[in-house]
Amino acid sequence: MAEIKEKIILGVDPGTRFMGYGVILTQGDSMKVLQYGVINVSKYTTQGMKLKKIYERIIGIIEEFLPDEMAIEAPFFGVNVQSMLKLGRAQGVVMAAALSREIPIVEYSPKTVKQSVTGNGNASKEQVAAMLDNLLKMKLDAKMFDATDALGIAVCHHFHGTSIMATMKGTKKGWGAFVNENPERIK
Repeated sequence: MAEIKEKIILGVDPGTRFMGYGVILTQGDSMKVLQYGVINVSKYTTQGMKLKKIYERIIGIIEEFLPDEMAIEAPFFGVNVQSMLKLGRAQGVVMAAALSREIPIVEYSPKTVKQSVTGNGNASKEQVAAMLDNLLKMKLDAKMFDATDALGIAVCHHFHGTSIMATMKGTKKGWGAFVNENPERIK
């Protein structure tokens, strides 16, 4: 019989005040939560210090769990340009941390995550958390929505394929697909 490969997935829900993360271990169809939580950088007064702390905490999580892949929530377009810029910086710092350790990254839209976890792309955070309780066979802290969202992102990634190579072939969007679709933009 073929051996079922284990994989550790780090899911990240970026934020500029609270950043959720979730680490799951997958083996075949089974999923186990290794850790989840929230990185609180709201006490830091400068954007630079917030980004530094986010980077340090993500590197610490990466070094502790040695994830095989990272799944991150893709940017969404809002009305407030300044908020979007700050969120983009936070996402970039998280991605830089993963890339510095050669961890492949895949992005998923919030709607895709909700659809994958609950079957409803417009599900509420409460609905996502409740479904994750069932899927992960454990009672999650329902008040930690940033963390449960991050676990949802990791679970979504698991559901979308067992290999990051699918991204490289363009079957799901991510940096690998971008590189394949835009070779002239790579230097």
